[in-house]
Amino acid sequence: MAEGDEKKPKIAVNNQEVGSPAKAAWSKIGLATGTAMKMYKRQARKRVFVNRSLMLEKVKFYGFDMDYTLALYKSPEYETLGFVLLRDQLVEMGYPEEIKTFEYDPTFSIRGLWFDKLYGHLLKVDPFGNILICVHGFDFLVGRQIHQFYPNKFVNRDEKRFRIFNTLYELPIIYVLACLVNYFSNNPEYTQTKTGVKSGDVTMTYMSIYQDLMVAVDHVHAKKGPLKSETLKNLEKYVTKTNKLPMFLDRVRSNGAKVFLATNSDFVYTNGVMTYLFDYPSPSPDQPQRKWTSYFDYIVVDAKKPLFFGEGTVLRQVDTATGSFKLGTHTGPIKKGHVYSGGSVDVFSEMMGTYGKEVLYVGDHIFGDILKSKKVRGWRTFLIVPELAQELAVWTEKQNLFAELEQLDCQLGEIYKNLDSSCAKKPNIKNIQKAIADVSHEMDMSYGVLGSVFRSGSRQTFFAGQVMRYADLYAATILNLLNYPFSYVFRSPAMLMPHESTVNHDDSIPAQDFLLAPRTRSFNEPSSPNTPEGESMLVRQDSAWKRFVDTPRHSTHVHESEDEDEDEEGGEPAEMAVDEEDFE
Repeated sequence: MAEGDEKKPKIAVNNQEVGSPAKAAWSKIGLATGTAMKMYKRQARKRVFVNRSLMLEKVKFYGFDMDYTLALYKSPEYETLGFVLLRDQLVEMGYPEEIKTFEYDPTFSIRGLWFDKLYGHLLKVDPFGNILICVHGFDFLVGRQIHQFYPNKFVNRDEKRFRIFNTLYELPIIYVLACLVNYFSNNPEYTQTKTGVKSGDVTMTYMSIYQDLMVAVDHVHAKKGPLKSETLKNLEKYVTKTNKLPMFLDRVRSNGAKVFLATNSDFVYTNGVMTYLFDYPSPSPDQPQRKWTSYFDYIVVDAKKPLFFGEGTVLRQVDTATGSFKLGTHTGPIKKGHVYSGGSVDVFSEMMGTYGKEVLYVGDHIFGDILKSKKVRGWRTFLIVPELAQELAVWTEKQNLFAELEQLDCQLGEIYKNLDSSCAKKPNIKNIQKAIADVSHEMDMSYGVLGSVFRSGSRQTFFAGQVMRYADLYAATILNLLNYPFSYVFRSPAMLMPHESTVNHDDSIPAQDFLLAPRTRSFNEPSSPNTPEGESMLVRQDSAWKRFVDTPRHSTHVHESEDEDEDEEGGEPAEMAVDEEDFE
């Protein structure tokens, strides 16, 4: 035995004796047998992905948004409808008739884009504000063209100047902006300036074009606006219907959890969409057909999120027969089968009797649904990302491109492998760099004109950063939860830094290379490495204080997001630090 081996913690291998607290845990799951275990993963299209670990059995309340969460709209039909209505409304407001020649292109818009109201550019940025893509109308800016507007290809978050598009509702808005900027920038009747266009005495800034579009958006998306009315007239054309939805909600409630709906849509629209989604015949002729409200314990419409998570509005009961509000503020208990309007998360939580971590809220809006529910109440969060289906398809079907990028990286490594600071000759790597750029571009175009929602090449996008930061779980659809038992433990994968993800475990780092004193403690070493031999770190005989910290015998790190002691004591969760200037 090598010197010092007797001090190292022993791990169970092939049923040999172990010398650490890990023995019992390892033996229970069969790791002590020495046989390799392959981690089981569900099919990618059926999976729920994890940013922060969550134990489903601790969730007592499941909350849902409606639009793009329970009610998934058909694509590109629904986006096309929104685009056409916005385009035609702008013409009604006085914009040129030629605008109507534009048609919706579903390969263009993605969530997470920033619109620069000053220069009229659509930007795709990384989590730190570095520009990944800059497009003016339909024209892509590169290199020095970007530098003319953004020194160092970097932008600061400024909500007065930039609009961040976070929702799927905004995909048509993004494309309308691109069409308008393209039209006016390339129309010979207009002279282009840095911040807009001019024609005679008329000046149109990109800010004013954006403001006009927002007026059109308010009209089209209004309660009684054309988007909602056209949707209700053609529910089968625009809304995806599946019998898995009522099955899922029934399973949630049969496992003892409560279910609530909190949507910004008004009752008339909500009632129309939900009636369609839950319109299924009764299992037997002698049973009346179930109303959609019977699938929920609590229902709130006109929630006005994110205001709902702050000061809120007046809580009123809705007369489901007429769709109008009942007089006065509702102050009594929230009853099953009744529908309420407005209110606030504080009032709502008090009436439901919820504690923050017991609630899992599911929505599609990073700011309105996910960030605010986590920050204000400490709710657990589940983000719906329908784009995941295509993202995963490209990730799997285009694996040859990812493999080719790895090979090119390996070629670079081989070129520089035997070179150090004494080498005066610069190797020629232009061909490899060009190949990397070509493969990266082909990979990006596999996702769409503006590339992946989550990345550009090897760099993550702003949207990806928000998903990782604020969503505990995410999936293409909430129905993916049907593939998991309600006792399931969602464990987040290790978030590796470059010095961990690029270094093999079998690489050896000699002790003489340590630049600081080693900090390693073993289970069999109660004493500090600097303690004189024979002198213990434990309590001295003549005092109540310790000279050194004892080596912990049990786990002291919070490896899971669920804190057992905190849950048992019922303590309030610490408020999450959030940089709200990330959003508008």
